[in-house]
Amino acid sequence: MPYAKTADGTSVYYETHGEGPAVVLVHGSGGHHAAWWQQVSALSRRYTVVTLDLRGFGRTSDAAAAVDLSEGLDAGLFPGDIIAVLKDAGIDRAVLAGQSIGAVAALRAALAEPGLVAGVVLAHSLGGISDPELSPLVAADRAEAVKLPVLDRLLTRAFRETDPAKTFLFRQMGTFNRAKMQDLRNLDTDGPTVAEINASGIPIYFLAGADDAVLSGKTVTRAAELLDHAHLDLVPDAPHAMYWEKPELFNAALERFLQLAYPNEETVTA
Repeated sequence: MPYAKTADGTSVYYETHGEGPAVVLVHGSGGHHAAWWQQVSALSRRYTVVTLDLRGFGRTSDAAAAVDLSEGLDAGLFPGDIIAVLKDAGIDRAVLAGQSIGAVAALRAALAEPGLVAGVVLAHSLGGISDPELSPLVAADRAEAVKLPVLDRLLTRAFRETDPAKTFLFRQMGTFNRAKMQDLRNLDTDGPTVAEINASGIPIYFLAGADDAVLSGKTVTRAAELLDHAHLDLVPDAPHAMYWEKPELFNAALERFLQLAYPNEETVTA
């Protein structure tokens, strides 16, 4: 089983599947590498798909068992986990696709090593962008979201009623992690500014759900308007955990950006 070693000695678990241009999938706070099972099976026929466990999550939890969570886990170290995986896997160019808090890590990793990145997908997230106009919009969205039970924020009630098995599996995913959302420190500290992202020239793809109860379409639309190299895909009838509930919509949107990011590269056909 492959592990990448970070600068501070953490062993980060990762997997690679398929061949072709690379896309790295970075999980959210309730997931780990296996949460992407519906994306790996679809995309690995044409792309090299890399999944990983950020420190404190999944199999990296075991590899980093010495991490003391009593004072929280420094989320500012997550970008280094992604960069270590890229280098260990020998990938010299990839699209980084992050879900929710994974998008924050993906964007910061891209800005730290722009030469390794063909683009960044911010799925259901603004990636921790620090901006005086966006911050109040995000705060207002969160204030509405916290009024709902956690599961209502992520999956629709209709899905939970019609597919209780996948709903149960979704809830079980987080039980494999040592770290929880409340353990994370510095997640939104010193986020990149709009000017910094624009100066990087990195293509940014906002993949959002019109029915996301955590991040509104209005907020993500405004973020896309502020960035010079941004694309927005606001998918109708899609919740915050679109990758899980409606993978066919998520995968199609993700592949649209991959085709933009890799316009002159051939993908492998099944």
